[in-house]
Amino acid sequence: MQKQSKQTITVKTNEENPEPIELLAEAIIEISNAYKKIQNSRLKKRAILLLIRDMTTYPQMGLKEIELILDTVPRLAEYWLKSNVTSESKK
Repeated sequence: MQKQSKQTITVKTNEENPEPIELLAEAIIEISNAYKKIQNSRLKKRAILLLIRDMTTYPQMGLKEIELILDTVPRLAEYWLKSNVTSESKK
């Protein structure tokens, strides 16, 4: 049986300065949690959609496409991160 060494996984955001994968995981968790807070705010979903649509430079993107994207944001952490990472963030 081979011993497995712990290896630090990095994400190359640029060649000179790779970042540890933990920073990416933290960012995904923060984005998910931030959008959950927005969903629970007094701001209506339609208002969010219209604000985003008005700011986009991609004219073919409609409200339905923006809504599909936004509906996935709260689930980013659950989908892309291992359960031990997401459960630690909830503590």
